[in-house]
Amino acid sequence: MIKRIFGAAIVGAALIVPAATAQAGIPASGIPSFSDSSDTTVASGRGSAPDKAARAADGWQRVGDGITSGLSGIVVDGRDGAAVDTLAVRDNKNAGENRLVAVRYSPDAAPQAHPLTWSGEQPVDLEAIDAVPGKDGQYDGQYVALSSSGTGYRIQRSGDTVRVLHEFRLPGVSSDGKDANYEGFALTSKNGEVTAVWADRGEGDRPAKLSAAQWNPKTNEFGKRDSAEFSVPYPAEDVRHISDVKISASGALIVSSASDPGDDGPFDSALYAAGSVSADGEAAELDVSDSPQRLGTFTGHKIEALACLPDSDKGILGTDDENDGGSVTSAAFCRP
Repeated sequence: MIKRIFGAAIVGAALIVPAATAQAGIPASGIPSFSDSSDTTVASGRGSAPDKAARAADGWQRVGDGITSGLSGIVVDGRDGAAVDTLAVRDNKNAGENRLVAVRYSPDAAPQAHPLTWSGEQPVDLEAIDAVPGKDGQYDGQYVALSSSGTGYRIQRSGDTVRVLHEFRLPGVSSDGKDANYEGFALTSKNGEVTAVWADRGEGDRPAKLSAAQWNPKTNEFGKRDSAEFSVPYPAEDVRHISDVKISASGALIVSSASDPGDDGPFDSALYAAGSVSADGEAAELDVSDSPQRLGTFTGHKIEALACLPDSDKGILGTDDENDGGSVTSAAFCRP
């Protein structure tokens, strides 16, 4: 069943989400194995020294301590063998606090986190980031970072500095952004057309809202918007139904959901196959499930960032664990 708010259907069938297998525990390599059993929990403790050791053993790697060190969105920036270079945003709000960090993740080595400088006035509460797709590297080093208010920042990275090329508002967002709480943004390209998907997180009994539209990277303008409600059965308390969203090469939508009872947790998260997005050259269409399939469960962490590796079922997960800092790991949750 499709939950639709508005948007006309387009000609052509929506992309089908492949059947997902269930997630088992993360071994030393950092990549979880899969089985045909129901999804299992990837757990980590908090607080004590034994718990810290358990966290390292389950594959999570800390990238910073304290409330300003969490990761609220992430994008893959390159690979060097087993190592994955990423760029992550932080939802900091005060002047002088870091907004962007380059993180090199390797399953068998400690992560390397290198804060980047945001040139000019710093944005407030960045929650998502994705790379701008283009042919023959025409947009290399360019990204869209999204704030919770629905403001998008088209940015260019040059070494350790990023600068804003263009600033825009998402379609349907009020001028003051007070009615919005966006936590996900993703871009995908097919046949030369770029489609954007973004998500208001929802909370408790209020479902999240996924939206999609074609996006012109030359003008930063959006086409006709299609939207759908989305909610998850787990976590059941203090839930944010969507804490991030990414699009696979096939058009499948993968989302993270999280429980956030406060700055000290305890946190819980899950990953879901949420549906799919397709486009016909004129408009984008969402096909969103009202019974999403859970791909994995992660206790002890608030996942707010996910990204898929190109041509792989593997991806990177990042957390914003508030007072307990941020961590990263890898898992096989993507659909090439």
